[in-house]
This record gives sequence, C-alpha cells and structure tokens, in this order.
Amino acid sequence: MDLGLQGRVALVPGSTSGLGLAVAQALAAEGAHVVLAGRRGEQVRAEAERLPSAIGVEADITEPDGAATLVARAEEEFGPVDVLVLNGGGPPPGSAVDFTPDQMSAAVAQLVHPHQRLVAAVLPGMRERGFGRIVAIASSGVQQPIAQLVASNAGRAALAGYLKTLASEVAADGVTVNMVLPGRIDTDRVGVLDEAVAGRTGVTPAEARARSEATIPTGRYGTPAEFAAVVTFLASAAASYVTGEQIRCDGGLVRAH
Repeated sequence: MDLGLQGRVALVPGSTSGLGLAVAQALAAEGAHVVLAGRRGEQVRAEAERLPSAIGVEADITEPDGAATLVARAEEEFGPVDVLVLNGGGPPPGSAVDFTPDQMSAAVAQLVHPHQRLVAAVLPGMRERGFGRIVAIASSGVQQPIAQLVASNAGRAALAGYLKTLASEVAADGVTVNMVLPGRIDTDRVGVLDEAVAGRTGVTPAEARARSEATIPTGRYGTPAEFAAVVTFLASAAASYVTGEQIRCDGGLVRAH
C-alpha cells in the first residue's frame, strides 16, 4: 500500500528514544522528511543523521516559545508541516488520594499546553492547504485509568477532550486528528514503571514485568515498531476518513469496547 507520505514533512517531538524515535524512523522509511526534536541535543541530532532525510532539533516544547521555535525550524528546513505527532514525557507516578491541585496544574502544563501550542502553530497552514495529520501518542489510561498514574490519567484525558473537539472542527478542511493509545510497549519508560511496581510490592522488576505480561491477552509487551506502524498509517493519505478516534495498540489489554 502506498501511504502517500513521500515528500511530506513530519514533526516528531520527544524523538530521542522510545515511541517517538520509533515513529520518526517509520515515517522516514515511508519517504517523509522528518524533524526529530528533544531536549538532548546531541542525541537527537545523532538519531536524525541515521535517517535519509531528517534533522534533529534541540527543543523543549514545555517552554512557552518552544513550540513556535521548533515549527519555525522545521519550516525553514523542509517547508510547512504536514504531519504533527504530539508526544512528550509522562508525569511521575502517584495516587489519586495524594493528588493536589498544584500537581494537576503541572500535569496539564506538561501534557496539554505544549501540544496546544504545537497545534496552533501548524493548523492554519494545514487547513489552507487542505491536508494535515495530527496524531497524539497518549496512553491506554485515557480509556482505562492506570493505578498509581493519576497525573498521566488526568492530563491525557484533558488532551483527549481537546483533540476530540478539534477533530470535528477541522475535518472538512482535510485535517484529521487522532490518538494512539499504547498499552505496555517495551520502552525505557515502561521499564521505569515496572521498577516502581517492584519497589512497592517487594518483587524483582522481572517478576513485576511477568505479572504485567500475564494481564495482556497476547502474553507479551508490544514493540516500538509495532506501535509506530499504527501511528504511521494514521499519518498517511490512506487514513483520510479516520478522525476523532482513539486507537488502542495494547495487545488487548484494555477490555472496554
């Protein structure tokens, strides 16, 4: 299948490692010009050099001017952004019982505000050209809250509400807006969460992982490449009639319809 990504410009924040890097690699493999971004400048530039048509930009999208600066750099190098992947780090673990208003504000500042600023920077051009793809890397916690991850659950749910509303407002302009919800994908972030579970429950990280895998119908963690394939399809011309959706990539972990 020709995904129609040849020559498209894709912006992928948080792409020094993990899911963001896997998505950047998958988009590049389809012929897109890819702008990788992250706070670790040397690493993001090194990863970009491994791709056929890419640049790595040191950027912190949580800073007020970070999104606008990043988008300007992308446009300077390759032209207007056609594909925007919304991605960034997650808040630390914590319980709802101990969750404070300040922590809620911090979760929204980390998980919503930077993405709103990125969307604001690219959306007018997408609508004018009649093509745009906005794909958010979220969490299965959007649909089934994850224990001890209240900040992530709350912040990502707020982002989901914003993006669902946006999807209906820009669909007629050729811009699609979707979320991909990873379950247990084998990344460093999930490894840290397994270690946190091990610390709370008195088992080894390997035992914590085995218990987690036992709750997944496929019996294993997913790979970043498997997740990236879903994002890449939603970023493609072939997915032009899919918008406002939350697509799970979780091996059947979430049991909801």
